[in-house]
Amino acid sequence: MNRYPRDMIGYGANPPDPKWPGGAKIAVQIVLNYEEGGENNILHGDAASEAFLSEIVGGAPWPGQRHWNMESIYEYGSRAGFWRLHRLLKDIPITVYGVATALARSPDQVAAMKDADWEIASHGLKWIDYKDMDEADERADIAEAIRLHTEVVGEPPRGWYTGRCSINTVRLASETNALDYVADIYSDDLPYWSRFGDRDQLLVPYTLDCNDMRFATPQGFNSGDQFYTYLKDSFDALYAEGGEGAAKMMSIGLHCRLVGRPGRAMALKRFMDYARGFDDVWFATRLQIAEHWAATHPAVARPHPSQMDRETFVATYGGVFEHSAWIAERAFDLELGAAHDTAGGLHNALARMFRSASDEEKRGVLRAHPDLAGKLAQANRLTAESTSEQAGAGLDALTDADREMFTRLNGQYTEKHGFPFIIAVRDNTKASIKSAFERRIGNNSTTELAEACTQVERIAELRLRDLLPS
Repeated sequence: MNRYPRDMIGYGANPPDPKWPGGAKIAVQIVLNYEEGGENNILHGDAASEAFLSEIVGGAPWPGQRHWNMESIYEYGSRAGFWRLHRLLKDIPITVYGVATALARSPDQVAAMKDADWEIASHGLKWIDYKDMDEADERADIAEAIRLHTEVVGEPPRGWYTGRCSINTVRLASETNALDYVADIYSDDLPYWSRFGDRDQLLVPYTLDCNDMRFATPQGFNSGDQFYTYLKDSFDALYAEGGEGAAKMMSIGLHCRLVGRPGRAMALKRFMDYARGFDDVWFATRLQIAEHWAATHPAVARPHPSQMDRETFVATYGGVFEHSAWIAERAFDLELGAAHDTAGGLHNALARMFRSASDEEKRGVLRAHPDLAGKLAQANRLTAESTSEQAGAGLDALTDADREMFTRLNGQYTEKHGFPFIIAVRDNTKASIKSAFERRIGNNSTTELAEACTQVERIAELRLRDLLPS
């Protein structure tokens, strides 16, 4: 099958109400990344020194050598930065992304995390790049990270974030069947479910924009004021959306060696003072958010047309365009993906095949439609969809005079245009249908073919909205 694996639609125009506890207008979730002692280092069996997220502009790995300056910058995070942030945030529920080997080298810091009742999620076995790692090796690292984390912390992690991940990471983490959530995504403002094999995994998006890493990247923050302003603007925007009935989650990413520096920590403190000045804000760990979401919005089984085999797809959607299964057969061969698992998305795929058909094929679809209130209806030979649609407009309860009128108009229309009069009856009443009949009989055949095709597409759209989420 020609399938597109990315989900480009998500919740679409109408995201769910998260129903945060206490009616909060925003959930603020702070992550403290603890990576110090888990970074690339030949002492850790790596090929080169670390080069990522430090004060060294243009830092590069040193193959086969220790990088004293880089090591000491990371050590600042564990020795000083962590404790400064611990003093600032110890009364706030936050999540630690803890690299397992880093936690093992920092027992006092782990004890302080636990004393503050912070959630300690897994940040992988080592703070390295997994993009080129063999799948089996990455799976082994995930298993070892969970084992070591459990040994060091005293309980297994319930959340996962690798960070420098591979295309396989989220699936491999889900396949452990051990995690309440996985966070290696940046694709939404709300948690969502994704299916891996026969399991629904909750994904809780993280952030790279409300993140102090931009103090150490090009086109990032170069002062605490910029960091504070960006956090405040993000908070204000999401808080306003919550006030309008569309509450969201704000993720904030921190690193001990970055925002743990005094000048940057003050910017974080100003933001915390600002955000804590609002009553209807829920400060939560990622695990608390995951637990709330699973209870409030559990995974729901629904059709996924893009994942169906051909036979099931055609059997399910072949009648959406009246008695014209060939449209579904052609649509099946398109590049379908998650964006086509909604009524609007699948309608677009089917309509593309209808629009690209020859005029004779289109006329065949039109002729497959029954006359309104015609002989097929009287003989109870309409499809279930057509029966329901005509009944909804009152066409199943016509007077003799009404029936005679529609029969006459049908005859005049069909004689002129060569196909029955078609209209999306769910959009109309008996009176508006009569008015459209009288107007459209006068159209030339080219104009009326286009109008009839538009109505056929609308009928198909309404039928799909009965079968799939909009």
